[in-house]
Amino acid sequence: MPKEIQLANKKAGGDNPCLIIAELSANHHQDLEQAKKLVKTACEVGTDVVKIQTYTPDTMTLDSTTDPFQVKINKAWKNKTLHQLYKIAQTPWGWYEELEKVAREYDVPLIGTPYDLTSVDFLESKNCPFYKVASFEATDIQFLKKVALTKKPVIISRGMTTFEEISQAISVLKEFGASEIILLHCVSAYPSVPKDLNILAVVELQKKFPDLVVGLSEHSIKIAPAVATIALGAKVIERHLILKREDGGPDAAFSLEPKEFSEMVKEIREVEQALGDGILEPVPAEIENKQFRRSLWAIKEIKQGEELTKENVGSFRPSTGLKPADLPKVIGKKAKQDIPFATPLNWDLID
Repeated sequence: MPKEIQLANKKAGGDNPCLIIAELSANHHQDLEQAKKLVKTACEVGTDVVKIQTYTPDTMTLDSTTDPFQVKINKAWKNKTLHQLYKIAQTPWGWYEELEKVAREYDVPLIGTPYDLTSVDFLESKNCPFYKVASFEATDIQFLKKVALTKKPVIISRGMTTFEEISQAISVLKEFGASEIILLHCVSAYPSVPKDLNILAVVELQKKFPDLVVGLSEHSIKIAPAVATIALGAKVIERHLILKREDGGPDAAFSLEPKEFSEMVKEIREVEQALGDGILEPVPAEIENKQFRRSLWAIKEIKQGEELTKENVGSFRPSTGLKPADLPKVIGKKAKQDIPFATPLNWDLID
């Protein structure tokens, strides 16, 4: 059986259904009640895990207005400093227990994404069952060591990394205690467009890291790419969720609304069913239709002793008679008795 990882009360990999993670990010707009509604909605649209981001502006960046700290890309981000952006986007740490309580009502684990050493300590104090490492932290070796030392399962995204960089990240996690790792292909463009998603990387990652569970973290507003990766072997899908994109916010442009998220989950589950086992044999649902295959029939009345030819024998539906493959054996034989028109041929009718 392929590798399987226990994540709180859920399982990822192996023969289990794809694990679906709803990332809430900044889509609560600094409103606790909206955050609770987001958690509730995530659980109701079929997510398996709810994820929040755990940082403060001061743990992410320096409070500086100099040029390196000015955000100059992304309509929702630019004209702010990094510190200002993260102040808007942060999820207050004091919300953790209240949001976890909502998720627990649905038997859905809530986890945090730590971004620095102090947020790991905070999440450990809350007994966070497993961790997600964001793409931007995938090259922070000291941080990866800290996460690995918790000995808990780790999900890590590979956005922006080279093969060498993500290989180093995986090696560090393993060396310092993370024995169960899920690696998510990711394109760190916000929003992403389908032509940039390179979802075949899911297949390549599974080849390069056969001992890991592989999946996709995705930032478009399409659902097709995530659904397609299921057929490529993705066992975990992570997507952002927002109540209404028109509400705006730093991450609105690449977040799915509840109806879209629900449709994605539905289509993922349908694709999982459609994949089957790959065995090249008829499935039970086909058997009743085998009656409509072609077989050999008397296409004219044939008298006893008359030779069977292509003028009086033909291959037509349904499949009551001899198989079409028997036609060369039949041609040239003699009729043992009179054979009426539209009679299925069998060997008892033929000398």
